[in-house]
Order: sequence, then C-alpha cells, then structure tokens
Amino acid sequence: MTDFHHLGLSAPVLSALAAEGYTIPTPIQDQAIPLVLAGRDVCGIAQTGTGKTAAFALPILERLRASPRGPLAGACRALVLSPTRELASQIADSFRAYGKSLPLSTAVVFGGVSIGQQRRQLMRGVDILVATPGRLLDLIDNGWLSLSRVEVLVLDEADRMLDLGFVHALRRIVKLLPQQRQTLLFSATMPKAIATLADQYLTDPVRVAVTPAATTVDLIEQSVVFVDPERKRELLAKMLRDPAFGRVLVFTRTKHGADRVARHLDNSGVAVAAIHGNKSQPQRERALAAFRAGEARVLVATDIAARGIDVDGVSHVVNFELPNVPEDYVHRIGRTARAGATGVAVAFCSNEERPYLRDIEKLTRRSIPLMPGLAFDTRPDPAPRQQDRPVAPARTLGTDTDGRRGAKVASLPGFVRGGNDGGNRDRKPGPTTSFRARRAKRPSTPRGRAAVL
Repeated sequence: MTDFHHLGLSAPVLSALAAEGYTIPTPIQDQAIPLVLAGRDVCGIAQTGTGKTAAFALPILERLRASPRGPLAGACRALVLSPTRELASQIADSFRAYGKSLPLSTAVVFGGVSIGQQRRQLMRGVDILVATPGRLLDLIDNGWLSLSRVEVLVLDEADRMLDLGFVHALRRIVKLLPQQRQTLLFSATMPKAIATLADQYLTDPVRVAVTPAATTVDLIEQSVVFVDPERKRELLAKMLRDPAFGRVLVFTRTKHGADRVARHLDNSGVAVAAIHGNKSQPQRERALAAFRAGEARVLVATDIAARGIDVDGVSHVVNFELPNVPEDYVHRIGRTARAGATGVAVAFCSNEERPYLRDIEKLTRRSIPLMPGLAFDTRPDPAPRQQDRPVAPARTLGTDTDGRRGAKVASLPGFVRGGNDGGNRDRKPGPTTSFRARRAKRPSTPRGRAAVL
C-alpha cells in the first residue's frame, strides 16, 4: 500500500500529516489527490468517514503554495461550500492543521454568529474560505466579498446541500465565479440531481467512487429493537447503564424530540448534551465540545445539526427514531467505526416505523438482525387474538426460524418480537386489527426532507 510520500505532496504538508498521525492515505485520497494536483475537475463519491476532506484540502494547499500571488482584499482564492456550520468549522480546522507550516490564511463564515467579525476577516482577503451558502450570499450582497478571484471551488456534501434547498443559492454563487477555475464535487450518493449538477458545473470531470453509493460500513455491527414509542426513552436509559456504551450519538427526527430525550437522560443521571437547529451557534459549539472532551457521554442530535460531526471514539450510534429518508440512516451510522475502528449501531423501531426499516434494508441490501441479549418489557404491537393463532414456543439463544440469532426474548411479557417484514411471531396477544387500520397508523411524513429537523 502506498503512503503520502508517493502522492506528490511537499515536505511541509507531509510533516503536518505526520504530526496528525496520518501515514497511509485512504482510497478516496489515494485516487483523488493526484487528479486534483494535475488540475482536473473531480466528482468524488464517498461516504462520511472516508477521509474526503483531506482528498481535496491537501492538493488545494499544494496548488496555492505553488502560486506566488496572495489574496486580494475582500476576495478569496479557494472557496469550499458546506451545507452546515459544524461541517464548515471542521473543514476549516483541517485546512489549518494540514497547512500550519504554509503561509496561507483560512477563514470560515456561517450564519448564527456576528457577520461583522466575519466581514473584518475578509477585508484583507484570505487564501481559503469555507462557507455555508446563505452567509456567503449575505457577505456578497453587502459588497464585502468578491468571488472574481476564485481559482478552486469545492462543493462538499453536495447531496445534503440539495436536500436542504440550497440549489438556488448554488446557482447564484456559481454565476459569480470565473469560468476558468477548477471545480471539485463530493457527495455520499449519486442521484440524478447530483449527476445533473456535475454536468452543469464541472468540465470534463473524472469520477472517483470508492464505495458503492449508499452502502453501510462493514465494520459497524447493526441491530434493531422493536419497541413501542412510549417506551423508547426508558429503553435508552436502561441501555446506557451498560458501560459498553461509551461515547454515544443518539439521533431523533425532530428538534423537540431531541430535547425530550436529553431531558429524560439528564433526569436519569446520564451526562448528555443536545444539538439541533433551535440551538444558537455558541450552544451548539459548547455541546459538541463537551461531547468531544468526554464531559457529555451522550450527544442527542437531529440529522441536519449532526451533518459533518467528526468525533473520534464514538462507540455507539442509536437511531432513537428511524429516518424517513433511508440514505440518512447510512449517514447516521457512519459516525461510528471511523478510521478503521469498529462500532455499533442500534435502531429503535416502532410498528409505525416498520416501512422505514424495510426501505433502509432495501437500500443497504442487507437485513438488520434483532438485537441479542435484550431483556426489556415493551408493549405489544397489534396482533391476532390468541385463539386465532397457535402459541409459538419460546426460543433460547441461537438461530430462529428465519436465520436470525437472538436471546430468549419470547418469554418476556409484551416484548415486540418480529422480523422486518412485519410478521407476528412470538408476540404477546393483542386485539385484532384490520389491514386498513394498521395501514392508517403509518407515519404521514413525506419521503423528502422533513421540515421539522
């Protein structure tokens, strides 16, 4: 396997990488860095945790270092667009770490903080600007920033930017850029909308795909627990008493749901922080810092707020609520098992969320097994009356009828046990429910991005 010395990087950059503990490039870095150094436009398909930030940051630093001219006042030489504040801050930190021995300046701008301080950063010009689209346009519209000198444009997490409705902002921004530029696009998935975006903004691009689109990380041990919604918070608190749950990231679908989970855990004596769109930027930064430092053992987050969070040592990801967009499940669980480590992902699934589970399994092309060894009393889901079906015998640890492995859970009163196809084996008797009534209970949340995140 090659190392960074064979990628054409300069001694200052190699020294910075060594100081960060990086010696072997990841597949996306190994393939993309030589192409970017050669000046090619690149369309990179890579999931979170694959090292794609360094795949564009390192060659950009090399390109700017090789050019003697510095930035002009109120302008930047390289522009990196990010969908969220957290990811923008993380990208800027990476540029600073890799380029600490280079005479290059880096700035980051996003909403939720004073625009005046960001304006002052840009007055003298910067080499590298990392920005969210909304705040970038605010600075441009006020005449405080010009994009006429941009040499390299990076669209990072392009699929998420489209999900968040930034397509019109992107069109405005691209019109203000020089036609002669290098453009790099990175996305976790390659839907038709991203392919169209690449055709519009990239010139003769080279496509680099290091993994099949939207597949899960093999190093993550995944499992599912079927549980009534009203019992999820109690189950989570019970799980977190296990010391094996070290640093835990918990995902909810809504901002208010995140607050409710955080309050319940706090009342249960768990050190917890929450991060979502209703939090101010300083609050979000404090929560993330506490999680990184280990002061908060658990971080409860929504999908948008957590996009781009890169915290080492996340042992478990808990999907407290399954996402209604299956690709988001892939992004969520990718927060663990980073940089070659192993990780665990647990999904809480209510009866109403079973359609979401089936969509996830269809997308990832694998069946998520039941969580073994769980002893927790949950409510039953609708099932035929006892006299309408035979009683299934309790099964002990081993392989059940559909090949899954699980603990002796059938004997637990009220445990919702069943395959992901909605079968009714090993469940506590419940009232007869018609197919139409069960179907009416399914969530009405649209398949697109939920507005409540």
